[in-house]
Amino acid sequence: MPIRIPDNLPARKTLETEGVVVMDSSRASRQDIRPLQIGLLNLMPNKERTETQFARLIGSTPLQIDLTLVRITDHQSRNTSEDYLRSFYSTWEDVRNRKFDGFIVTGAPVAHIPFEEVKYWREMVEIMDWTGTNVHHTMFICWGAQAALHHFHGVKRYRMAKKAFGVFRHTLVGRPTPWLRGLSDSPMIPVSRYNDIDRKTIGAGLDVLIDSDIGVCMIEDRTRPALYMLNHFEYDNRSLADEYERDLKAGLNPDLPANLYPNGDTSAEPENRWRSHAHLMFQNWINEIYQTTPYDMAAIGAR
Repeated sequence: MPIRIPDNLPARKTLETEGVVVMDSSRASRQDIRPLQIGLLNLMPNKERTETQFARLIGSTPLQIDLTLVRITDHQSRNTSEDYLRSFYSTWEDVRNRKFDGFIVTGAPVAHIPFEEVKYWREMVEIMDWTGTNVHHTMFICWGAQAALHHFHGVKRYRMAKKAFGVFRHTLVGRPTPWLRGLSDSPMIPVSRYNDIDRKTIGAGLDVLIDSDIGVCMIEDRTRPALYMLNHFEYDNRSLADEYERDLKAGLNPDLPANLYPNGDTSAEPENRWRSHAHLMFQNWINEIYQTTPYDMAAIGAR
């Protein structure tokens, strides 16, 4: 089944050429099945690339989905025009009275700043608390995951001596969970972060689901309907490569992203070794939401 996104969103052409089924609003409105309402709070500078990455994964599921793109209300983007944002994005103020079946909070390029000093931290706290009453299930990604773990559970993070950068072998750990149904025991997952979380501060109510030598990857929250994904299943094959080339041009002397280029050859196209796991994990997430969310959206949050 298709994903429904704004008709003129640039991501549409990319998704259609990849075979993702995209439905226009008029055709979707004639269907009797209630579409799942999924929100994406996009905190990344390159809005178009990030929305395409998540829409690609959400749109591969066998259900009709309405994707709402959301941005921080008062934050001015330096990389995306205001016209683009007004055309395709709702502000937090626009959606705060709505209910969503699923909600995704992305990473943000503010990992070097203490949480409480981030300019939009007050609004982030409102949004994180709001997910407990207005969202059936939330997935927090990268910085979004660190922020939510800090806010909800007091989990501490620390600056690593060296940036974790590349595609690394991970291990499924802990109890069986529907979120990871069908994944192999040791998936490769892209990683790009300077911070890690302090394992000693992962308290009761939190279960590590995916782990690795490079750091904790995914945590399930048993006190609220949320997943915390610290790494980047959503990345396309060029995400790490473009980051590496950007830092190289800036004179930052970055390490080569581990396990990305065939035989370490930067002239070769990077290999995507995580795509199938990414699609499967997001399909599991969407399916679990579909199986458990109320048909009457007004009942979402009434736990």
